[in-house]
Amino acid sequence: MYPELMVIPMREELVRAGFEETRTAEEVDAALGKPGTTLVMVNSICGCAAGKARPGVRLALANSAHQPDRKITVFAGQDREATERARSYFEGNPPSSPAVAILRDGKLVYLMQRFIIEQSTAQQIAGELIRAFDEFCAKAPTA
Repeated sequence: MYPELMVIPMREELVRAGFEETRTAEEVDAALGKPGTTLVMVNSICGCAAGKARPGVRLALANSAHQPDRKITVFAGQDREATERARSYFEGNPPSSPAVAILRDGKLVYLMQRFIIEQSTAQQIAGELIRAFDEFCAKAPTA
């Protein structure tokens, strides 16, 4: 674990973008137990989180017509219990940090893992996430 002072700016970057920090397993379960879509960002101190994942997620949220109902974040290597619980919802997928997931009604419908983030630019990540928001977060028209 890194000293908390080192990770505060990395936490705050996502909080300023509208994410709720979930630091316990109970907070993760409460957020993912709500109906609708939830964007989950597994944050990390690594360079690909700083230079690609967080900027890409922020760009996507700023430029997408469709938004998830809520956004939560866990911090890998810092909030272990919350991170493990969030990853438990990513059934059948190996642990990855950073990672970006969309869950609908608590079920995984989309996952961008580290290996994708590492080979992409922030702009490419944003484009892919906007596509995923359009597919998974668009509200059905009301009659």
